[in-house]
Amino acid sequence: MKKMLSLAAMFAVLSYASPASAELKIGGDASTRVRGQFNFNPEVKNDDDLKFQYKVRLKTSADLGDGYFFKALIANEETSNGGTPGWSTVDGNNSEKFQLEVSNFSFGRNLDKSHYSVGRLPLNSFNNPIFDLSLYPIPTLASGKITNSSIFAVDVPVFQWNFDRVYGINYGTKIGGGELNGTFVVLDNNSKLANTAATGDGLLNDGYLLHLTYKTNIGNVTVEPQALITLTDAQGATYHKVSPNTFGANATIPAGKSKIGLSGFYTVCKDSKGTLTDNTTSANVDYNGYLLRLKGESGPVMAWVDYNHTTDKTPTTNDVKYNNVFVWAQYNIKVHESATGTFSLTPTVRYRASSHTGLADTYGAEKTGQLRTELYATVTF
Repeated sequence: MKKMLSLAAMFAVLSYASPASAELKIGGDASTRVRGQFNFNPEVKNDDDLKFQYKVRLKTSADLGDGYFFKALIANEETSNGGTPGWSTVDGNNSEKFQLEVSNFSFGRNLDKSHYSVGRLPLNSFNNPIFDLSLYPIPTLASGKITNSSIFAVDVPVFQWNFDRVYGINYGTKIGGGELNGTFVVLDNNSKLANTAATGDGLLNDGYLLHLTYKTNIGNVTVEPQALITLTDAQGATYHKVSPNTFGANATIPAGKSKIGLSGFYTVCKDSKGTLTDNTTSANVDYNGYLLRLKGESGPVMAWVDYNHTTDKTPTTNDVKYNNVFVWAQYNIKVHESATGTFSLTPTVRYRASSHTGLADTYGAEKTGQLRTELYATVTF
């Protein structure tokens, strides 16, 4: 609490700085939610739960003149007490702590036909699943098994678990009837002073990738082809020293007062010198997968369905295949709306059904699922 008050005091002082200083604008949002979580895993019993959670975010921006700008998001990034990043879950006797930290920030310049920025850049991954498929093509393991706490390519994992940002440098420019964007992304700091089996050779052994997008209109349809190209070996969630590449597109089709979204992405990775996550066991990493999304929005209603399939040929015994189906549906009720802020209620349903074949029994049940029913109460200011 002292940390939150100190941050608020600092922003208040900065926002009323002298005329020679840039004016710092502060906004943000605060939410509470009640979550009912119901897991379908024959190996785990009595794992259903009801959580009361909350979060606060502060959004700051400053116009430095001549197109130069600064933006930052101050949010919570703790994963303790319930394991939900960014949200604090009510603990015994309300003893939980909620700390605010710099989640993302950027500074740069906007020009008439181009722009550039550097920092911890927001991704908008809630509406763009290319990073989800790239980072989580294979479900993560917990205690050596696929469990209810594993992270899958569906259920917007980068938005939830990676805080919807990456460190990088972005440049965008208008070309033809659209806008081309390129972002150089730093994924990790794996380079060491001495060469080891875990780090490989060379100074530039950190994980780097290039994210390319081109957004344009074809008639009244907005299309955005994209590519994620891994430039150096990176540390994946399942395998290390790998360089997967992902490509595909998002499309938005207007339909009267509604709109339909389509997304399709494909990822492939072949690395003969990869390793398992212990960094010492060599692996001939070979996998490919895809993620398809159909999304609809009409007034206060938003829903989408994802299908993800990945084939992992890395294990020497046989191919392992993963399948995930996911549905997100919500209804936004505007209780109050004005020029200074809003108050809304959003009942939400999230459902995932997963299966895998080819894994040993020690990896957990072949079929699992999860249902979450949530009620959000949110104010923006």
